[in-house]
Order: sequence, then C-alpha cells, then structure tokens
Amino acid sequence: MGLNSPSLKGRALRYLSQREHSRSELVRKLAPYVQEADDLNAVLTDLEAKGFINEERVAQSVVHQQSGKLGTARIRQTLHAKGLDADTISQALQALERSESERALALWKRKFGFVATDAKERLRQMQFLARRGFSADAIRQASKASFTDQGNETPL
Repeated sequence: MGLNSPSLKGRALRYLSQREHSRSELVRKLAPYVQEADDLNAVLTDLEAKGFINEERVAQSVVHQQSGKLGTARIRQTLHAKGLDADTISQALQALERSESERALALWKRKFGFVATDAKERLRQMQFLARRGFSADAIRQASKASFTDQGNETPL
C-alpha cells in the first residue's frame, strides 16, 4: 500500500459516506484493494459492530429512493442484487405491496397524464408500468382508475 492510498477502512468509510452500502457491496468494491496484510472481513465486521453497515438501513434507503418510480418486483430485484437476506427484503417491502396500485396510478399520471383511447397506445402505457416492475393487478387497477378519472363510463 502506498503512502497516499487510503486503507481498506478509509475506502469503506468513504463509500459509506456517499450512500448506504450492504456488506456484500463493500466486499465487491473493496476486493481489488486488498493487500497481503489486510483482512477485509475483520474491517467489515468492525464497521458493522460500530453501526456503519446496517442491512435494514440499506433496504429502507433503496425503498425510499425507488418507490415512486418502480414497482415492488423491481425493488425486490434491486435489494436482492445488493446481497440482502430474504427476511430483510420482505420486511422492507411489506408497506410497498399495499400501496402498489396507488404508486402505479401516480406514475401513470406523471408519465402520460391520460389513458389512450386506441388499444395500441393503451398497451404501450401498460407495458411501461410492467417494465417498471408493477404487478399485473396494480397495472389493471391503475388503468381503470385513470380511465374513470377522465370521465369515461366504462373501464378498460
């Protein structure tokens, strides 16, 4: 390790100061910098014991940042990719599953502002929500609500 290069702990703290990171993310990011005398596992265990690494905080941060633009399935995928365990993921997503239809409707209104009258455009709008990770039920409810909000008498 050179005189000017930061230690593993210094690098980890710099990453953590920018945003919340899970332990597995830090392992992946710090692995290229491990030297012979370094013990990456000991550094991360110390940071975890001091509260700098917290899986629940990571999950809540991701949920807070992405809940306005992504569905529950995509957020679950993101949390899984961060290396979080299944219990932490399910606890973080409990409230989101109840509000998925409302979030899909809000995103639909922000993105489009209308429900298309032709089937091709309506399908495109629904596919947009599906790509964002919203469930078919949430998409259906959002499209019905958008359609009736415009004063149309029959839902999709």
